[in-house]
Amino acid sequence: MVTAGTYLKLPLFQTRETLTYLTNLLLELAESYNWRLQAWAVFPNHYHFMGESEKDGTLKGFIREFHSKSAMEINQMDGTRGRKVWFQYWESQITFHRSFLARLNYVH
Repeated sequence: MVTAGTYLKLPLFQTRETLTYLTNLLLELAESYNWRLQAWAVFPNHYHFMGESEKDGTLKGFIREFHSKSAMEINQMDGTRGRKVWFQYWESQITFHRSFLARLNYVH
């Protein structure tokens, strides 16, 4: 499971257009990095996804490209070039159902 939040928890992706863009970019990059997503959710100031990859070591590049492209796009849309968009991301390996629920409660 991967979770990331925007810098200062600002709701930067608050329109239907920006949330759709973020979702589509996540799905496109997941496919290009050979990640199989089982679940995902995007919100104005954070996102979550659960997925897996047969290739070790691809998550960092996947997230880096996702954050870079989405930051450039939202900054262009808002006319705020160079603004910091993403804070950081956290990854957790889900081993049983209760660990997933505990992780969600910890994040929120």
